[in-house]
Amino acid sequence: MGKIRAAIAGYGNIGKYVLEALEAAPDFEIAGIVEASETVRQNISSTWQIYPVTDKLAELVNVDVAILALPTRLVEAFAKEALSMGIHTVDSFDIHGQIVDLRNSLDKVAKAHNVASIISAGWDPGSDSIIRALFDIMTPKGITYTNFGPGMSMGHTVAVKAIEGVKAALSMTIPVGTGIHRRMVYVEIEEGYNFEKIAIAVKSDDYFAHDETHVIRVESVDSLLDMGHGVNIVRKGVAGKTQNQLLEYNMKINGPALTAQILVAAARACMKQKPGAYTLIEIPVIDMLLGEKEELIRRLV
Repeated sequence: MGKIRAAIAGYGNIGKYVLEALEAAPDFEIAGIVEASETVRQNISSTWQIYPVTDKLAELVNVDVAILALPTRLVEAFAKEALSMGIHTVDSFDIHGQIVDLRNSLDKVAKAHNVASIISAGWDPGSDSIIRALFDIMTPKGITYTNFGPGMSMGHTVAVKAIEGVKAALSMTIPVGTGIHRRMVYVEIEEGYNFEKIAIAVKSDDYFAHDETHVIRVESVDSLLDMGHGVNIVRKGVAGKTQNQLLEYNMKINGPALTAQILVAAARACMKQKPGAYTLIEIPVIDMLLGEKEELIRRLV
């Protein structure tokens, strides 16, 4: 089997790291980059002259899989377009309450065009979902708390940037405990816009409506920016009839870089699935790994 030809859709925080992860993966080659912004396309072309850059996926040649490094709310439309072209897709869609609906929507298109789509393949949802599933296997009865941060939330930050009048934004996730979070949102405002109206728009967005959210106006978001993030997942449960099993998982990360690495692993796995749409907990873990199956089993089991 030849190398997997991957297209990168979107060249923001995640897209840049997807390119690095693909360059480091010996089983992939980069088919090109799809980016809507002409300014960004020009910057990419001046930096990465060896890769085709376009605003249309159809202009790239022999694409096996499209890795969607796009804002969550743009994922469904772009994925359907790619799937309809017979191209596999992976994405890091991160609105938890809408994942099942997205899976059902893309499943129909993927099956109709004989390709596969892996959705929500970031670190949460994504790799953390696998950890939560593993914890449920180990202790079928119990309670799991997922505590994020402290750190920058990419999805929340992008949602704030999309609000009219916001020049720049940073959304920080602060863990309060037991799966409860505080959102600290820092915004730069375009001249002529009302800060109070923007704050109301932030708090009413579905990304923020369910958490304690504070919106703070600042002169410079850049002076606050830090891509670091983390998670602490804790489960207290029962194994068989034995109480007080305590499970814990921790990591401190660069969010965009880890998301990109998981997307590339999911793209590798996507090529091995039957037509349809899947979340990461439905994918055999071994399909995401580089290497021969027997050697991976020998090394990891």
